[in-house]
Amino acid sequence: MKQRLFGTDGLRGQGNIFPMTPEIALRLGLAAGQYFRNGDKHHRVVIGKDTRLSGYVFETALTSGLCANGMDVFLVGPMPTPAISFLTRNMRADLGVVISASHNPFMDNGIKFFDSTGFKLPDEVEDEISELVLNRDTRWDYPPAENVGRAHRISDARGRYIVFLKNSFSPHLTLDGLKIVLDCAHGAAYGVAPDVLEELGAEVIKVGVAPDGLNINQKCGSLYPEVIARMVVEEGADMGIALDGDADRLIVCDENGRILDGDQIMALCALELMEKDQLPKNMLVATVMSNMALELFMADHGGQLLRTDVGDRYVVEAMRREGATLGGEQSGHLIFMDHATTGDGLLAALQLLRIMRERERPLSELAGLLEPFPQVLRNVHVKRKIPFDQAPQVQEAVRRGEAALAGKGRVLLRYSGTEAVCRVMVEGQDTELVEKLTGDIVEACEKYLK
Repeated sequence: MKQRLFGTDGLRGQGNIFPMTPEIALRLGLAAGQYFRNGDKHHRVVIGKDTRLSGYVFETALTSGLCANGMDVFLVGPMPTPAISFLTRNMRADLGVVISASHNPFMDNGIKFFDSTGFKLPDEVEDEISELVLNRDTRWDYPPAENVGRAHRISDARGRYIVFLKNSFSPHLTLDGLKIVLDCAHGAAYGVAPDVLEELGAEVIKVGVAPDGLNINQKCGSLYPEVIARMVVEEGADMGIALDGDADRLIVCDENGRILDGDQIMALCALELMEKDQLPKNMLVATVMSNMALELFMADHGGQLLRTDVGDRYVVEAMRREGATLGGEQSGHLIFMDHATTGDGLLAALQLLRIMRERERPLSELAGLLEPFPQVLRNVHVKRKIPFDQAPQVQEAVRRGEAALAGKGRVLLRYSGTEAVCRVMVEGQDTELVEKLTGDIVEACEKYLK
């Protein structure tokens, strides 16, 4: 299996360990500058980051490489990943760069790129940039001294993004009278997210808004939705919103503390759009990880679910190809293509709030559409990602599992695109059977994939 510098969501790893080293970041800046530079024209690059401590290291290294190769860099500091996508388009930049490891702990970090239209770079472009970075014989085409780039700090980026988000919400509606628990995971949205909701009129109870460089995603945010669920009940709030470290995904809970994942949110939004005849082809795009119940729900309501490989970039690619406007992942990446080009947790939350306001009904009454099939997901850490077709014992365990499910469930094995992990997912109608089959397949993976 050919090793790629980039995974399904950019470059990612533990800080100061290959590939997330200052040297690689510097070379990545040089490579991106060389790839995107066109003659002597100074190209614009927007760089944002989340709140983890190592962001300072990689911001500086990337800036050095980009400026050295003739790119003008605009630094916006801690901002959500989707904000960088928006600002890249808004500022007519040629490239956007995000320094973040999303939902991972603080010791990890990552780097991902957006093109001038706000979409993530395709695999083939990432591979060409990777070749420049990893090839020690690469000769950098440095511009003359008078054409090196400049670096600028942008002070109004937060305000621009707030206006963009508010414009995605109906101008005739407010959030007056709503109490919302908001968990920003001590991450990139700690400043902007409360402002958006408060400016629209909501009373916001803030969680995870005191980043110190080390506490990002630490028992808070979208990976720990029980935090907002408990607080919503304690505070008598109308809704809970949990973002991850770079705020491109969300998990919510209703006023009773019931947690809703990405599949359940997509079901609600898809139905609302279909009822308004605003969902092209009545199509929802999701990944192979989405629950079978979502597929049945769409079919029952005259819609269709198109599945893709795991990764919001593949969801977006399918949406663009099919002309779809709604897609996402069970994990909470939700893409509303009429408004944005990538997953945006805050924008998705505003769409939910818009539906609540228009229908004048609490979230509990609107969201009880989908009862997910029992689904178990386990991670198996591996030293190397052996192709599954080269592990017949694992294939046999999967075959036995599929036979036991008898067409009333699914087995899915895949390697993480960002970690040395094999993910085992089993889904079916019988919880005990799903648990047993998952254990059997995990045991085979632990024995034969290490």
